[in-house]
Amino acid sequence: MNINIAQESGFCFGVRRAIRLLKEAAEIHGNLETIGAAVHNHQVVESLSQLGISAVESLDSVQCSTVAIPAHGLDRRVIEKIKKRHIRIVDATCPKVRKAQLSAEQLAKDGFWVIVFGDTYHPEVQGVLGWAGGNGIATLDSEIILNIGNLPNRAGILSQTTRNPAQFANFVNEITSSVLSHVVELRIVNTICNATKRRQDAALELARKVDMMLVIGGHHSANTNNLAELCAATGVETHHIETVSEMRQEWLGNKHIGLTAGASTPDEVTKEVIAYLKENG
Repeated sequence: MNINIAQESGFCFGVRRAIRLLKEAAEIHGNLETIGAAVHNHQVVESLSQLGISAVESLDSVQCSTVAIPAHGLDRRVIEKIKKRHIRIVDATCPKVRKAQLSAEQLAKDGFWVIVFGDTYHPEVQGVLGWAGGNGIATLDSEIILNIGNLPNRAGILSQTTRNPAQFANFVNEITSSVLSHVVELRIVNTICNATKRRQDAALELARKVDMMLVIGGHHSANTNNLAELCAATGVETHHIETVSEMRQEWLGNKHIGLTAGASTPDEVTKEVIAYLKENG
């Protein structure tokens, strides 16, 4: 059995930064709470909880005097409510997500209806729409946009930071080719994280060389799910696992195995999978 790891794999800059800020804040201020998971990985959330950093579902559940904004950001209106309650804020929003938020805010200020290419119910996407004042829509399906009657005559399109660039380009093309007769002005902002593209490119390059790909990361992690979908699309056998407990002996054999991991997957989890492969391969 041969094992290779994609060149771009595991924690991204935004996740490392968020974890560092949260740990530093816990050392200074004691226990704190994040509104929503700090990052989309159960193992990381559990590790942070042991340091007094817990996740709550909403502002109404906050009990600590310090609140952290998770890496995927928050709706601006929620942040304003936190400030009004005079709660200390630790802002761990990923800088790339912040760019998307500010882009959405500027589009709305300039009179554009905002279209976000992304998972409608993902916290990052909901937050970005919030920065647009709710003046927009989020979807991965261009048909939903095309079927809207009385489209606003000015529209801006941006993307969830972890989406695939080629899919975003296709989404933009489909909308552009159909709405120009209705829309007077169309503005497009590329808000996809460069690290996401590099990670996807590295995974695809490896997927084309191996017999099986293992994609390691949270099942509710958007960027990890995207990696699994991209690898599977090459035709290679692909398995998306969150931890080593999901590994199956029947997957193994005399294979060339490739590994990649999502942006919020700890190195320890990947090492455990590698150890399993070496022991059972």
